[in-house]
Amino acid sequence: MPPEAPPGTRLLALLGDPVAHSLSPRLHGAALAALRLDGAYLPLRCDARDLEGLLIGIARAGGAGNVTVPHKERAARLVEDALPAVRRTGACNTFWLEGGRVRGDNTDVPGFADALAAWQPGRGAERVLVLGAGGAAAAVLAALLERPGVRITLVNRTAERARALVARLDAADRVALAGLDTLRGERFDLVVNATSLGLLPGERPPFRFDGSIEVRSAFDLVYARGATDWVRDALSAGVPAIDGTEMLLRQAAHAFARWWRVAPPLDVMRRALDATVPAMEGPGPIA
Repeated sequence: MPPEAPPGTRLLALLGDPVAHSLSPRLHGAALAALRLDGAYLPLRCDARDLEGLLIGIARAGGAGNVTVPHKERAARLVEDALPAVRRTGACNTFWLEGGRVRGDNTDVPGFADALAAWQPGRGAERVLVLGAGGAAAAVLAALLERPGVRITLVNRTAERARALVARLDAADRVALAGLDTLRGERFDLVVNATSLGLLPGERPPFRFDGSIEVRSAFDLVYARGATDWVRDALSAGVPAIDGTEMLLRQAAHAFARWWRVAPPLDVMRRALDATVPAMEGPGPIA
């Protein structure tokens, strides 16, 4: 156990709204059991008013945790020691106590990069369409910008927010802003849904696989039983697609390593995820 964690069971928490369908407790519970670590990972639904007290209080009590929608950007402002991925994206999804300070990281960045590499090994997407401009989109862009030669088009309902994200990442030379109606006839190697649309029943992401925009593959950061509606739509249109399950696993592994300072049992976590996904009753958040 890390030196700043008190003796006894260590509290690990997922802070967000919604959190009821998150698979993170299963992932981390399996990892804790496999390594015989004394910890308990619990989903705690909270609103913005309660986030600061919970995040700081849990960390200072020797615990740690994750932050999911819609609090990742607020969490980035609350941690005392923000790692480079948090400063770059303006979003934080992982927190813990180290050196007497509450540290924050954004493991969505390497989580997305690892998931994409595992799905498309050795293949580099040159043109990518990203939907959304929130915390998840910031992680996707930060990961994609590490790939040389990638050109990104960003679509968001609010253009001002999209411009602010591009400015934060200092990526105006590699990220173009557009509306979907201006992209008819364009071709993309990959389209990424980095919005939370599809998380609630009946919601659909702001993109339809109707052929007006040609895409070679699709990545939905939301995950659900079997697949999200958007992934099923893509597959029905003949477009290879995955949901956010692999990214969930990869970002969780990076978070686990931050909290416990040991290598995460990735195979154990994957088996727990594979055993759980078919039993889900609805879509889940990205973390």
